[in-house]
Amino acid sequence: MMNEMEHVLRTMSFEFFGAGKHKLEMAKLLTMDNAVFLDVRSYPEVESLQLKLKHHIEVLHIPIDKIPDRIGEIPRDRMVGIFCSAGTRSAIVYAFLRAKGYENVRLVLGGYEAVASLVLPGKLLKHIEMKKAGE
Repeated sequence: MMNEMEHVLRTMSFEFFGAGKHKLEMAKLLTMDNAVFLDVRSYPEVESLQLKLKHHIEVLHIPIDKIPDRIGEIPRDRMVGIFCSAGTRSAIVYAFLRAKGYENVRLVLGGYEAVASLVLPGKLLKHIEMKKAGE
């Protein structure tokens, strides 16, 4: 019988990667209603550079080594953008969650630069004003 990871790997064809079904731009994630930003960096990394994103999106911080024990905290019914500083850990967590039956998970592209570019004063003000207008 095929295990879960084997099944996930078999779905990751050239067409899958070519269509970009595994990734998501940070700017696109922020436009999605009810999405979650899953930060899988270590505690020391988060203590050094926190990404609260209060006015943008719900942030869930679970270091990669805690994911198996805390998987129940990761929603299955919402889009989950997985983030780490360089992309390696987020790719591992992506494959793990897919193997556990998560369909609405994507890799957040661009690392720190992608996040930081979206919280520049002008962009942040525009985002806050748009949210207020939508309420």
